[in-house]
Amino acid sequence: MAISAPKAATTAPGPRGLPVVGSALDLLRDFLGTTTEGRKTYGDVVRYVAGPPGPMRIIAYGIAHPDGIQQVLAGNADRYAKQDAAYNEIRALVGNGLLTSEGEVWRRQKRLIQPLFTHSRVNGYVDRMAQESAELVGRWDSMRQKDGTVDLHSEMTRFSLRVVCRALFGTDVDQIVPVLKDNVPYLSKKAFTRSLAPVHIPHHWPTPGNLHTNRATQQVYDVVDGLIADRRADPGGRDDLLSLLLSAQDPEGGTGLSDEEVRDQALIFLLAGHETTATSLTFTLHLLGLHPEIQQKVREEAAQVLDDRLPNTADTRALAYTTMAIQEAMRLYPAVYAIPRLIVREDEIGGYTLPVGAVAAVSPWVTHRHPDFWDDPETFDPERFRPEKEKARHRYAYFPFGGGPRACIGQYFSMLETIVMTPVLVRAFEFDSPPGPVKLFTGITLRPDQPMPCRITPHSPAGD
Repeated sequence: MAISAPKAATTAPGPRGLPVVGSALDLLRDFLGTTTEGRKTYGDVVRYVAGPPGPMRIIAYGIAHPDGIQQVLAGNADRYAKQDAAYNEIRALVGNGLLTSEGEVWRRQKRLIQPLFTHSRVNGYVDRMAQESAELVGRWDSMRQKDGTVDLHSEMTRFSLRVVCRALFGTDVDQIVPVLKDNVPYLSKKAFTRSLAPVHIPHHWPTPGNLHTNRATQQVYDVVDGLIADRRADPGGRDDLLSLLLSAQDPEGGTGLSDEEVRDQALIFLLAGHETTATSLTFTLHLLGLHPEIQQKVREEAAQVLDDRLPNTADTRALAYTTMAIQEAMRLYPAVYAIPRLIVREDEIGGYTLPVGAVAAVSPWVTHRHPDFWDDPETFDPERFRPEKEKARHRYAYFPFGGGPRACIGQYFSMLETIVMTPVLVRAFEFDSPPGPVKLFTGITLRPDQPMPCRITPHSPAGD
């Protein structure tokens, strides 16, 4: 079904919001609900106004139809840039890495970094992912409370942070995890709230919030800068990403990455790499805990493919149903729930004009629930991702990692990590999640805004 076009109007419809601030408070309080209702009420192109009149006011267009999403991310990508308020806030906190850079800076960075994320290179981290999964099984065996409850999100954040730290920094994880565990979520929340705030307070003003943010940022910088200095002094032939970033050479003959650029890339990978995967892991296990029949299918596949051993790279390709369950969890709870772009050249989508200076925002959260492309969209159903159904679906009806030239470079790493870990845990434990809605937080990425308790009990193979 193609995106519908208006008969005459060229300005997209949308909510009026409150006097002066428009929809700013609605988006801050409930971004997901506001944008979901926006599509239902106004259609596939929705105009939002946020902030007081003047230079601080944001005009944003929510694009929900896959045709329009493809236009923004791929077909007309040169008309859109990562210069909107959200990316400017991320850039201020974690530097100008591959996620936030633009133009020739981005093209040079991609040339240097793309070879570090080929499938063959990332496959080299599978053993570390599997080892961390096995260690988590042992940890849960020893730490389970009397009622057998664990906090899924806390545990998945710790797990994914350890995995990404091992991949980025080798074995230097114990000194890193405590610093990052609290500071990175705080910085993520700060970037989101500042990007939508009706009034922007300059970063250099010595407000309590700015001082806290600066301390958190400096603590993270200090850890990474120390590791870079140590690695420069003693390269040691390591194959972790930090060493590879330090030795990366531009295939077109340009210079390598400076220490500051290496830090910026490392921070982006830390921020995006562990938060997004933690969300995917959390909701995969949570949803399996709500659907025991689907959980059992994942367990049976794990037993058939793995028996009693840990996964290897070939196994990840054979875990087809497990992958489908993960994809469905990511459909319902996409870690990257919205992707904004500043409009730098006028465009037209669905018959509506998108003017220069406004923001085009595509939202996996909204589009993954679009009834024109997903039957009974709130239901957890891995069967949606059978190959024949995927082939029949619009390419941009499902885009948890974005798309086009700026698609997430780490998407294979994240998927591989989730596919490795899920069967190891489901083989060892039975998951029982409490019913009811989950309160969500929208920062740079989506995550639960509450503990995620789940009852786990050791699984006995004799019960299969």
